[in-house]
Amino acid sequence: MTPSDPAAGTVRGRHETKDERSDRNWGELLQELRVTQTGAQILTGFLLTVPFQSRFTELDDVQVTAYLVLVCLSVLATGFLIAPVSLHRAVFGRRVKAELVSQADHLARAGIATLGLALVGTLFLLFDVVGTRSAAITAGLVGAGALVVLWLVVPLALRRRAGEPHPSSSGAQAQGPERR
Repeated sequence: MTPSDPAAGTVRGRHETKDERSDRNWGELLQELRVTQTGAQILTGFLLTVPFQSRFTELDDVQVTAYLVLVCLSVLATGFLIAPVSLHRAVFGRRVKAELVSQADHLARAGIATLGLALVGTLFLLFDVVGTRSAAITAGLVGAGALVVLWLVVPLALRRRAGEPHPSSSGAQAQGPERR
């Protein structure tokens, strides 16, 4: 978190007010959501077409269960990633931008985590249908590992190098997510 100057109501280094920071953070969050929403919607659309393929009836019980779980995860991820827009509509003009950004951040994080599960599950299902169950498990584990590194380990390492505390630390949590 960037140190603030409470008397001036600005954040040092950026020279912006809390309202300006909230507006900037909201804009940055929307840009991030555009990318993730598109991916989630494409995955969901793809999954929704699978039962209409001729080979769908050949799936075993594990594959059908995996498929149904994946549809639920994909739809849930899409819901989480679109929810900030609905939230914005509900509170538009009520001067709660900082709270909006904080809640939208939580929804986006939940959406990204759920999308990650859906991607790993899709990888598992694809390898299970085309290859073997052991190949599917391996692919799922490798995919999960790659996403953990790319989406969690690398960002946390960058945050540590930048000297930014984790949002769950006491000061950052009270003021919502801090973005640069």
